[in-house]
Amino acid sequence: MGVATSCSLGILPSLLLFLLIFWFSPGSSKEQDPSPAPWPHQFHAILFMNYSGILQKIDLWYDWPGGRNFNIVQHQLGDVLYDLEWNNGTSFIYNLDSHNHQCSSLQLEVGILRPNWLDGAEYLGQRHVDGFLCNVWQKVDFIWYYEDVVTKKPVHWVFYTGREAHVMTFEVGAVLEDEKWQAPAYCFNKKVDDENHNADASQLVDGVLRGSNVLPSAL
Repeated sequence: MGVATSCSLGILPSLLLFLLIFWFSPGSSKEQDPSPAPWPHQFHAILFMNYSGILQKIDLWYDWPGGRNFNIVQHQLGDVLYDLEWNNGTSFIYNLDSHNHQCSSLQLEVGILRPNWLDGAEYLGQRHVDGFLCNVWQKVDFIWYYEDVVTKKPVHWVFYTGREAHVMTFEVGAVLEDEKWQAPAYCFNKKVDDENHNADASQLVDGVLRGSNVLPSAL
């Protein structure tokens, strides 16, 4: 009995040491921070944007296989603006007002956001937001991204300007009809001074998560 007890007592410290090394080793799951889920290749989301009380509702259509991204921006009790982006760096920002046609175009070096555009984001831990427990990441001091712990769907985005996006719906696999991706003819006919239309475009879609002008050097 004494020998058995002595052997057991000798094994116990070694077993505890092994468990501690395994639990806290760099390769163990205990030390691994979660990674944000890549964006689905196609989805539709409805976002409510808030910036100092200025509200917008945005229909976001993302179509990576088609190389295109579409933000339909409804200002509260105001106009609807369309922000259409292509993966070749071309963007059109326009309205569909039959009495007051407006369209600005941009040609940038980068296209829409990649599905894995959040790779390399810094993990900040878990927070509760909008009633959901979320994992939170920060991307190069530009955006704070909140993702539901259970479903892995985005819940909330906060931009460095303080503008906030609340994700109301997130439909994976939803696709907008091809004909609705066509910019109106006056976007191609109207000649606009380059400096003016670039300034106008930035004002029209201020705060929208646009692929073509978000973090071009980091993504």
